[in-house]
Amino acid sequence: MQREMTYGYIDAINGNMISVVFEGNVIQNEVGYVLSQKERLKAEVIKIGKNKAYMQVFESTKGLKVGDKVEFSGEMLSVQLGPGLLGQIFDGLQNPLPKIAQQFGFFLQRGLSVEALDSNKKWHFTPLDEVNKTRVYKGYPLGYVKEGIFNHFIMVPFTLNDEYTVEYIAPEGDYTIKDTIARLRNSRNEEIELNMVFTWPVKIPLQAYKEKYIPKEPLVTRTRIIDTFFPIAKGGTYCIPGPFGAGKTVLQQIISRYAEVDIVVIAACGERAGEVVETLRKFPELPDPRTSRPLMERTVIVCNTSSMPVAAREASVYTAVTIGEYYRQMGLDVLLLADSTSRWAQAMREVSGRLEEIPGEEAYPAYLGSRIAEFYERAGVIKLPWGDKKGSLTIGGTVSPAGGNFEEPVTQATLKVVGAFHGLSRERADARRFPSLHPLESWSKYPSFVPAELVNQAKDILSKGNEVAQMMKVVGEEGTSLDDFVVYLKSEFLDNVYLQQNAFHPVDAATPRERQIYTFNKVVKVLNTSFKFSDKNEAREFFYKLRHRFIDWNYTEWGSDNFQRQEKEIEEFIHSKIK
Repeated sequence: MQREMTYGYIDAINGNMISVVFEGNVIQNEVGYVLSQKERLKAEVIKIGKNKAYMQVFESTKGLKVGDKVEFSGEMLSVQLGPGLLGQIFDGLQNPLPKIAQQFGFFLQRGLSVEALDSNKKWHFTPLDEVNKTRVYKGYPLGYVKEGIFNHFIMVPFTLNDEYTVEYIAPEGDYTIKDTIARLRNSRNEEIELNMVFTWPVKIPLQAYKEKYIPKEPLVTRTRIIDTFFPIAKGGTYCIPGPFGAGKTVLQQIISRYAEVDIVVIAACGERAGEVVETLRKFPELPDPRTSRPLMERTVIVCNTSSMPVAAREASVYTAVTIGEYYRQMGLDVLLLADSTSRWAQAMREVSGRLEEIPGEEAYPAYLGSRIAEFYERAGVIKLPWGDKKGSLTIGGTVSPAGGNFEEPVTQATLKVVGAFHGLSRERADARRFPSLHPLESWSKYPSFVPAELVNQAKDILSKGNEVAQMMKVVGEEGTSLDDFVVYLKSEFLDNVYLQQNAFHPVDAATPRERQIYTFNKVVKVLNTSFKFSDKNEAREFFYKLRHRFIDWNYTEWGSDNFQRQEKEIEEFIHSKIK
């Protein structure tokens, strides 16, 4: 039963927040519309007290006045889920930005709203034979349509909590998302018609699964320093904090292109418009390394820049994670990249200030940590309610601490809940050592596909090399023993040939799992070898030449004749200096 429409009027306006006096029933996170002249401005209830609701407006509140009418919809902030999401660019409220620009121009008016999915496009629906006259429940597939290279399963909506009998399933053919494709009957003998699309409130996690597992299987990003030293697990969580200009956005774009996942969802949450425009322009042109088709065919972008109202930043994060959960329910591996969660936290701080809540550290709300935890907890590996299939949602968020200070509240709240910390270093970025992950400060709780013993040996060399480098800054190279100097050269060798990667080179930009294991074994062998040098100049020259040979080796195709030839040359060069 749908409740009667509730109305109210504006009592006060503070920035993008309004207080509304109402009579009737209103629920937390309910969507309402401010009726101003011919405009309908979307807003969300964020606090309720007696007969007054505080709402954040997702548009500019310029021109609104006390007494303007507000209409409460009775529904929570929701997104449409169905075929046609892939390849789209949405704003935080799931308005398709290219379609809006096409209809209304590039300078968007307030209150514009367009259907997220094309209701006129026809999809070829194939029913699953086994569902006819069987018992089904939420998340159970009734059939599928082809969306790019994937089977997009048409599932029993997650809002239906009963058990149902399939009375009718549409025959194979072409249908729009609004055409009836099935009829179900519930335990009360009520008939329910289904089409290919339904809505789901973005702030409620999807839980139409049998079981949730602890993430263990490595997610291969093909970035060596991440996969070998600080791995990510499928269904896991990680964060990339770093100062301005350290390469957070570039690293996320590289991961989104080469990571071995099915679907990539990008949430551009409050980033500068220049960065977002670059992403929007480049992504449609990029080829998918696996299929050679456009990368956008398996990508969804949810975009809210820093110039848009702050309330929409929060909506963009929740919209993106809900879309990610939806595709996970189909047994796909999904990667969600949120850039940047700091902007979302700043939006929370602004709204909290207008609500006159008691501030926490640096004026962030006291519930900052719990909100960040709730977001990352939506990641995970799940067992689907049908068959033995699994799906995963991996969440990675960038954090933009002012001045690169990792002790600030957003970074600290994030570190408490994520499974991997990829801290970017200003010094490494300035030295053009990319990816600029700090190898001594970053960490991961997930297992790597490279043996832990070898990784620990390499980390030990990096640590000792850093100690020697710090000592050399005080006493100089001449005050350092030859053995210590060789340790320093070995740590620099490891950094240059393995930790650093050339994102512009067609081969070195992405290193597959097998090649990483093979190359890393060779590198560790060098680190563990005792060399015979007469002085520091000879040692420096040897590692200089060895470094260049390894870098040239990184640039050759895996398993090619050039690869084997270069490897042989490296082996001969190393043997010439062994004690």
